[in-house]
Amino acid sequence: MQHTAIVTGANQGIGAATARALAAQGVQVLITFLRYSPAPDPGVPAEYFSARESGAESVVEAIAEAGGRAHAVEVDLTDGNAPASLFDTAERLFGPVDVLVNNASGWVQDTFLAHGTDQFGRIQRAVVPQTFDAQFAVDARAGALLIAEFARRHLARGGNWGRIVGLTSGSPDGFPGEVSYGAAKAALNSYTMSAAAELWSHGVTANMVKPGVTDTGWVSESVRGQFPVALPEEVASVVAFLCSDAGGRVTGNILSLR
Repeated sequence: MQHTAIVTGANQGIGAATARALAAQGVQVLITFLRYSPAPDPGVPAEYFSARESGAESVVEAIAEAGGRAHAVEVDLTDGNAPASLFDTAERLFGPVDVLVNNASGWVQDTFLAHGTDQFGRIQRAVVPQTFDAQFAVDARAGALLIAEFARRHLARGGNWGRIVGLTSGSPDGFPGEVSYGAAKAALNSYTMSAAAELWSHGVTANMVKPGVTDTGWVSESVRGQFPVALPEEVASVVAFLCSDAGGRVTGNILSLR
């Protein structure tokens, strides 16, 4: 049986690597992305900003050249109608969606201190409605609605095989310096663990992957000097395993990577 996946935020970084890894396993992939220009930050390499402004054409082309099937859709996941539209598109192009990877993030760095820059020279912003909304609209709300759309269609067609994986960060004790990011990811953790419990009897596994510091373009030399840095492909290989038949006994976990 050929599987169909939706991978959000897959024009660069871990999402792009995951789309390629799934396609290499024979999965048909609908890639979502949103081009936008983050505010400049002297503590973040310029390559990060150019990657966030890019489309997903190169990812689709790489998958096609390797013999896989993929299609990219630019979509604003803060739109409550986006999940149904994405599933409709995937079904029209490839068939029923049985793999969902919640990778997209509305990342902003905010803090209750807001005292200029952090130890890596990155700008710290105060917690305000805009920073809260940027995080929770994508990481928590969109993730929850995508899981809900996945579950609704899976149950309606009597599906008996499915995979849900989300990307997370922070810790149960919070994420100092990136407080809204950590809180939104904690919400996605909870939604995904609930999905694991509720959908297990319908053949669906649901897990979260917590990467270590991963070089998706934002890693500066000062960060690289203090932490072991993973490649996006290393994280993607774990996600791809969880989305495979071999990962069928793994569910309800938050897997922490180094």
